[in-house]
Amino acid sequence: MRIPRIVIAGASSGVGKTSITCSIIYALKKQGYSVQPFKVGPDYIDPSYLSSISQKETYNLDVWLMGKNQLLDSFVSNSNSNISVIEGVMGYYDGFEGNTNYASTHHVASITESPVILVLDASKTARSIAATALGFVKFHRNSRIAGIILNKIGSKKHELLCKNALEKINIPILGTIPKNFELNLKSRHLGLISTLNNDSLKTQIEKISKIILKSLDIKQIIKILKNTMSLEKKSIPIRKKAETTIAVALDTSFNFYYQDNLEALQREGANLKFFSPVKDKKIPTCDGLYIGGGFPEILSGLLEKNQTMKKTIKKLSENHLPIYAECGGLMYLTKSILSDNKRYKMVGLFDAETKMTNKMKLNYTKGKIIQKNLISKKLHNIQGHEFHYSQLDSISADSKFAYDLEIGEGIKKHQDGMIEYNTLASYGHLYFDSSNYAQIFVKNCLNYSRR
Repeated sequence: MRIPRIVIAGASSGVGKTSITCSIIYALKKQGYSVQPFKVGPDYIDPSYLSSISQKETYNLDVWLMGKNQLLDSFVSNSNSNISVIEGVMGYYDGFEGNTNYASTHHVASITESPVILVLDASKTARSIAATALGFVKFHRNSRIAGIILNKIGSKKHELLCKNALEKINIPILGTIPKNFELNLKSRHLGLISTLNNDSLKTQIEKISKIILKSLDIKQIIKILKNTMSLEKKSIPIRKKAETTIAVALDTSFNFYYQDNLEALQREGANLKFFSPVKDKKIPTCDGLYIGGGFPEILSGLLEKNQTMKKTIKKLSENHLPIYAECGGLMYLTKSILSDNKRYKMVGLFDAETKMTNKMKLNYTKGKIIQKNLISKKLHNIQGHEFHYSQLDSISADSKFAYDLEIGEGIKKHQDGMIEYNTLASYGHLYFDSSNYAQIFVKNCLNYSRR
């Protein structure tokens, strides 16, 4: 299967990958192409920027969560547009382990056999930029680097110095972007601010893309991305008839979902209905509930005031409705969230309190399922990830946990996945197609509907 494709990588975090990737997508669309975006790693925020500019849902590509074969299957099956654009994560060779490139952007570029554009921050350097570029090209025997983009150029003289130095190492320069504070995207917590229901931010993304576009050699970029090898076409999984309904929390507080996870539920026969725990008074009629991650602490006051929603969710759980929650969803289901020295009452399903901290917990996770639950009928190994600025305090001694972790902090002493009634909630995020999680979750919902 011929898939024109490109990876936008960075020498490090903070070099402008997201802005430049958005600009390239914007430029390709202006040329008449349909663009499918992908994001390396377990990120939720950056994909919302790529989706905003491309008008297509972004898919994550993470070797740790998905495995090599599942990653390639997802990439090929979801590359239904004219062009696929993959934004990298961290530094190009930065992976899960310090001594290998496992789960790095380079690893994903190698699996997908994609050419790479490397973004370099040219500020505070001139001739030395050539040494940096050459180092990235020579560091691995097949770097896959087909060109570079220089960001944060200070002046015409600075640009000339950089270009003269790079001539000697014969690496195509595909763009030189002037330093411009208008090109900075605001950040919050773990990364950028979500674009969900944020029209001003979406407008800013398009404005930034238009500015950067003027500094890119888009014709040469198109030439590079079209010079790619064919990949084996994957068979499309059979989608089962929808026989059950899962309500999915989706608003400015809860919006961290892998697109693959939502589609996995649909493929297994679930009809998804979205609702807002912040604004809505009722949950759609459903046989199961999915509350993803996000920033419930930001709108904790509004979540607290929506008494009807909180009481409804607690009662549904007590009636054994299948409920699966991750991170922000877990926080929402505890008794309260303590943020900025104020305590906000939440659902109160779990006998624990959430406390916001200044310490970021960011890990891949690995462990074992030690207790059968609504997404797993057997005890087996799991791999996922966690990132949050909160911790659970005052956890009841009677609390039951589904996971034991050897990597990752979890909720309590490397335990994660709290169980109450038919509810499972964890700090860890799972990729459903890494096992049969979606299939079992949907079956539980179907069984609930037939009671």
